[in-house]
This record gives sequence, C-alpha cells and structure tokens, in this order.
Amino acid sequence: MGILNFTPDSFNPASRVVDNGEIKERIEKMFADGADMIDIGGMSTRPNCEVISAEEEWERLLPALKVMEKHFPDKIFSLDTYRAEIASRAVKEYGISIINDISAGDADPKMFEIVAECRVPYIIMHGAPSPQTMHDRPQYSSLTGDILHFFSEKVNKLHSMGISDIIVDPGFGFSKSVDQNYELMEHLEEFKIFDLPLLVGISRKSMLWKYLDITVEKSLNGTSVLNTVALQKGADILRVHDVVEAVEVVKICRKLNLTD
Repeated sequence: MGILNFTPDSFNPASRVVDNGEIKERIEKMFADGADMIDIGGMSTRPNCEVISAEEEWERLLPALKVMEKHFPDKIFSLDTYRAEIASRAVKEYGISIINDISAGDADPKMFEIVAECRVPYIIMHGAPSPQTMHDRPQYSSLTGDILHFFSEKVNKLHSMGISDIIVDPGFGFSKSVDQNYELMEHLEEFKIFDLPLLVGISRKSMLWKYLDITVEKSLNGTSVLNTVALQKGADILRVHDVVEAVEVVKICRKLNLTD
C-alpha cells in the first residue's frame, strides 16, 4: 500500500502532493513501482498537527478523487479518514475501494453505519480515539493484551452490524512510546488470532528515526528492516512511502518462504 498525502504538513515531506498537476504522475509511478493499492489522505496525523474542518479535508481530496475516477477506475484506492461524511461521499461519488479509519470508529459514531451501508473493506487501527488524543500515551496493564482486547470488541461490533471485510492495523506510532512500538512488533504474530488481514504501517516513523538518532529522510533502511520483521510475523499489507524498496522486501521474503 503506497502512501500519498494531500496535506502541507505530513511528517514525511516526500509523500506530500503539493501540486495538483502531478497527481496523475505520482499515482502512475507508484503503481508502476509495484504498489497493489494506494492510500490517500487529506489531513495529517503527525504529532501536533492541525485539525482541519471536514470541508477543507474534502477540498484537499477532491482533485485526487477526480483523477482516480477518470484515469484509474480499475485500481484500488483506500481513503485515510475518520469522518463518516467524507468516507460516504468518497465511496458513493468516486468509488473509493477501502476506508482506512485511524480512530476505529471512535472519532465519528456514524462511521460503522456508513461502512455497513457502503459495503467496502474497513481498516481499523488502534490508538487514535480522537484527533486531539491520537498521540497521547495511555497506561497499559498489558500492552499487547490491551490492544488485542480493543480489537476483539471492535471486530465483534462490526460483525454484529454485518461488516466482515475487516483489516486490522495495530497502530504503530499512535498512543505508544518508542519502546512500546518495539514491544508491539515483538508480539505482532499474536494479532493473527482474529484470522483477518494484518496491516503494518511503520514507514519512516519516529520509532525508527528517534531510536536510531537520525532524520526522517535517513530512515528508509530501518523501515526495510522492520518491514521484513513484520512480514515474518504475519503482516499481509505494508503501508509504505517507498514502494520500490518495499516490493523488494516482499520478493526476498517470499523467495525465502518467510511469508505467504
């Protein structure tokens, strides 16, 4: 899953699309590089980011949605949003394939209803109950156990509403310290208990560059290392800024029978 951000302040400047004229070119390159799908977002989720209005989020997304509809109707795109109204419009008006909700329905109580109505795959992530608290670090009685319990409740709720096409994202970088992110990676295989696709998004995140004492720009090597570990531990989808390098990781892991 390649990442394209239509925001002026995402934490990785290279992922930002600041000129609407380059949207088609950036999408074409990601698919040519080997992406199976592309995740787009209109609002940054970096620490201390500005929470923008739904109207502004939609205006940022609209040029990309129009390009996707016109030039890439058969490709898979996911939309990174926690707002039900944005999700609904993107699916119904522009055919977005997947909703990627960092709040797992907590930021907008209507989100589960919209997903059920639209009948699209739904990515639920741990760690961002609201835009204001998504980088707070709560106390865990047992990090992995608490997150597993969180997902068990969410999955049961979704199933009760007739939603079965669910993807689980443990939420690396959200509401977790650097050490807790590595602890979570150590126990990643435990999330296969749900028998649902597992998405891992650690691309160039602070758990890498803070721990290694480097910059975001120099964190690609560390990203590849952790993506390799994630695949060994059962990850099905890698959400990445650097598609070529991630595809190489997947190919080598498959050659060594380290992943399905």
